[in-house]
Amino acid sequence: MDIIFYHPSEPVAPWIAGMEARLSGAHLRAWLPGDRLPADYALVWHPPAGMLTGRTALKGVFILGAGVDALMQTLRLHPRMLPESIPLMRLEDAGMAEQMVEYVLAAVLRYYRRLDEYLLCQSRGTWRELPLYDKRRFIIGVAGAGVLGQKVAKSLAGCGFPVRCWSLTRKSIPDVDSFAGDGQLPGFLAGLQVLVNLLPNTPRTEGILDAELFALLNRGAFVINVARGAHLVEADLLAALAQGQIAAATLDVCRQEPLPPDHPFWHTPRITLTPHIAAVTVSSLAMDSIAENIRRIEAGEPPVGLVDRDEGY
Repeated sequence: MDIIFYHPSEPVAPWIAGMEARLSGAHLRAWLPGDRLPADYALVWHPPAGMLTGRTALKGVFILGAGVDALMQTLRLHPRMLPESIPLMRLEDAGMAEQMVEYVLAAVLRYYRRLDEYLLCQSRGTWRELPLYDKRRFIIGVAGAGVLGQKVAKSLAGCGFPVRCWSLTRKSIPDVDSFAGDGQLPGFLAGLQVLVNLLPNTPRTEGILDAELFALLNRGAFVINVARGAHLVEADLLAALAQGQIAAATLDVCRQEPLPPDHPFWHTPRITLTPHIAAVTVSSLAMDSIAENIRRIEAGEPPVGLVDRDEGY
């Protein structure tokens, strides 16, 4: 079994050792330009089009993360790059869900307990007690109810917050109100104190975090974006912050990464930035997941984490 690997920053040596230890008879190699040798599977993150073009014998392509938008964009630009018959698979967890829950909980609690405001008070030398929020009215909405979104929503509900989720189809999550489809988006947003964005990045969701959406939230709401920078209209967020419609935002992702040194986000006091680290792939767990999926495919069983090319995730 031959496996080709491409990642712009991940060293290949641990993947060679790890995958060959997990799959008897497997041989993994780093893909380099000009490599047209046979391959049964491909493990990729932001691969160049030339890596996959013409590889009609592949049994599967594994995307080394939860987000598949980069590869889907390449497929839209090069529609003949991979036949529809070749399955694309994303990592559904690989240690990311626990990290995402921790990150979102930390951001939510920071706002709920007003710790970011106390930090501003400290910077100004002000000793001031701020009133507590009423937890019953501190409604949190999770946009995107995939594997990560559902676990985040469950954890927030477990902390006693009123929680809603919104997705393409209705979900059944204990103690979480589910909204689905474009028609229910306004109802989902109405009254939210915190909006957590975990939507997939597709043409229909690009720029969804805009002035029109912000206007439907509670005045003084909080925005937490842990999905993709392309979801956010940055100028609209800055305007909403200046107007007080949005009180503060936590952004783990930006349209341009790394964020340029002269970007206004660096100097906006109520914006908290982190460098796309809310949930990172744990290589050992990713290898476990991929190896098990390969075993399923080799046994004629359906793989998990299958990407719907029409939906884009």
